[in-house]
Amino acid sequence: MTADPLLPVPLATAAEPILAPGRNCWRVERADRLAVIVDAEDYFLHAKTALRRARRSVYLTAWDFDARIRLTPQSHRVQRPDRLGRLLNWLATTRPDLRIHVLKWDYAEVFDLARWSRPFLLRNGLTHRRLQYRLDGDHPTGACHHQKLLVIDDSLAFCGGLDLTANRWDTRAHLGQDRRRRQPDGTPYDPFHDAMMAVDGDAARALGELFRGRWLRATGESLEPPALPILVPPPRRFAHRRFLRRASPDPRVAADPWPPALAALARGTRVGISRTDPGGNGRPEAREVEALFLDAIARARRVIYLESQYFASTAVARALAARLAEADGPEVVVVNPVRSPSWLENAVMLGARANRLRELRAADRYGRFAVYCPRADDGTPITVHSKVMVVDDRLLRIGSANLNNRSMGLDSECDLAWEANPGAPAEAEHCRAIAHSRDDLIAEHLGVVPERVALETRRRGSLIAAIEALRRPEGRRLEPLADGEPEGAGRTVADTGLFDTGLLDPGLFDPERPVGAVELLRGVLPSRVPRRHRWLLVALGLLALLLALTPDHAEGLEAADPTMVGLAWLWQAAILSLHRAEGWAWGLLVDYGGWLAAALALVWLARAATRRAGMNRGSDQP
Repeated sequence: MTADPLLPVPLATAAEPILAPGRNCWRVERADRLAVIVDAEDYFLHAKTALRRARRSVYLTAWDFDARIRLTPQSHRVQRPDRLGRLLNWLATTRPDLRIHVLKWDYAEVFDLARWSRPFLLRNGLTHRRLQYRLDGDHPTGACHHQKLLVIDDSLAFCGGLDLTANRWDTRAHLGQDRRRRQPDGTPYDPFHDAMMAVDGDAARALGELFRGRWLRATGESLEPPALPILVPPPRRFAHRRFLRRASPDPRVAADPWPPALAALARGTRVGISRTDPGGNGRPEAREVEALFLDAIARARRVIYLESQYFASTAVARALAARLAEADGPEVVVVNPVRSPSWLENAVMLGARANRLRELRAADRYGRFAVYCPRADDGTPITVHSKVMVVDDRLLRIGSANLNNRSMGLDSECDLAWEANPGAPAEAEHCRAIAHSRDDLIAEHLGVVPERVALETRRRGSLIAAIEALRRPEGRRLEPLADGEPEGAGRTVADTGLFDTGLLDPGLFDPERPVGAVELLRGVLPSRVPRRHRWLLVALGLLALLLALTPDHAEGLEAADPTMVGLAWLWQAAILSLHRAEGWAWGLLVDYGGWLAAALALVWLARAATRRAGMNRGSDQP
């Protein structure tokens, strides 16, 4: 009998490696250097440096991509070009041997229309022929491509939670008010926290292979791996330009895209690459991300530290609850944002988080569970977007997968996991580096240095006790998340009872596996609705309309109908105008006008989906 690959590994085998190729990771590859990059100020700077050192290939895939962003807004003496699109075009123009390939989730093109950015077809026509933009639509209904990879020359790769797009740049200080933290149109946004991992060697080559596989599936075009590193510096074209006037670099430096300012956290280590791939078109699904979560939780001894945008995964919550119920199980510390950026997330994801937290607190018999939310110096909530897991001083995991159901089986994801062996004297330094990475993240949230976190943890024998001792009532701080209930519009949707009546299944917004178009329609629009519940369809219509048109969707929830994308800019303008209006009259217009428009749109969508499914008017079956 074949063992279920998602069942946690028994504790008796805890001395064995956690990473197991074919079970919880795609491959385990050697990285000559490994580094952890926290927050976008450093990542954007290192990415820009690596891009300027590229010689043969640049692979960039993301959930979203905004060519207008500046990579180093913190610098007064900017090394130009600094805007991402111009930098890529300049590289393609000045490097005759360089090929640049950018791959983006196809529905994310909605955002380019909403922000009046060039669509990819026009962008391809206005850029160099060696710079190719493509959209990836090879995914099931309602899914998204969520991997965030930047691979340079198959020699250096960045992987984690950060897209090269707007609303991401921030410093590690996460000041409540920072004039540099603005969108390309000048609109400010809240403090933003995230993390990336950088690797080179065989691990970088494997991620290059992963990208080429996705490119082939999306475009039908096969990319050749880049040639061996160049041993002589490339010719300097346009050397008369001021920004190119400098001495020729050392040939060995020119062949290495690793940024000189990026300090390696470890050398000569092995890294696991875990994926979520829903499968399709003849290929099997991959659920390595979920399997690694479950295996790592089962092997933990002292502490599990998690940072995530969401906390809604049913499988992960059950695995944590089992460990919390043990008398000698590990501590579990979770860092989540206090709220989500959109009301739809507050209605769905925060409601799911409230359920998961209630389950875990009920299972926490020994007081080993704590969940916190970070705040800036002036009390502004910090948007936590990182996807980090640290298990004891043994496993450090950074990637694109959120702690929600979609990331376990529906959306495409890629995580990197670095495992050390605490029992091997030769890896004692790696164990200390993993523990330091966890202390460094916690110290950032608390506004202290990592050494204080490490000292308090040793002194008190508990990470939760150390955090409680270092927490401050004001200023930069971590606050306990008392509840995860939605607020504002999210609470209004939850209070309507849509989930309780069965008219709306929350699993449709955060499914663990692909859901067919007909099944999705039936789940949202049941064939028989009791008369007393028909008024709820009005609220359901509003929900569906905003899901299709709102330009500030959060990751993992986008399932917009492509026929509606042309209205995104109009919807955005209308919402901005209504938010500026005052008085009860405007409130009534927003409520009832939106409901009417939503109901009409829902009827149109239902009829279109019914025709596509081939449903006959006289039959109850498709």
